[in-house]
Amino acid sequence: MDDYQRGFAQFRRMVGNQRIDALVARFRSVCPDFEREVVSVVGGRMWTRGGIDLKTRSLCSICVLAALGRVNALKLNFEMAINNGATTEEIFEALFQVAVYAGFPAMWDALVMLEQVLDEMPSSA
Repeated sequence: MDDYQRGFAQFRRMVGNQRIDALVARFRSVCPDFEREVVSVVGGRMWTRGGIDLKTRSLCSICVLAALGRVNALKLNFEMAINNGATTEEIFEALFQVAVYAGFPAMWDALVMLEQVLDEMPSSA
């Protein structure tokens, strides 16, 4: 299995069978090379690494993205974090770490995005 296939499978596990095609199409619509690199490198090489579990990797990703103000990726990573087993309380605690090191405004922006994600998720999540 090459990096692209491994990444596609990993993203499928994290976003679900119903959403994977739309996600990949969204990346591809920006730039086909962008889609291939994101799926291969981010999904196939980074998200499949050992050493830490997916929930921890998700919480780390949320912190970095919130600190940098990367709202599109933050939204997706909130969804993946929840699918990877992170609770809302764990996400809140991770975001408090962001507040300490990147500022409370960064946490506030992330909380606004998290609220949107939670509102859009099915009630069973």
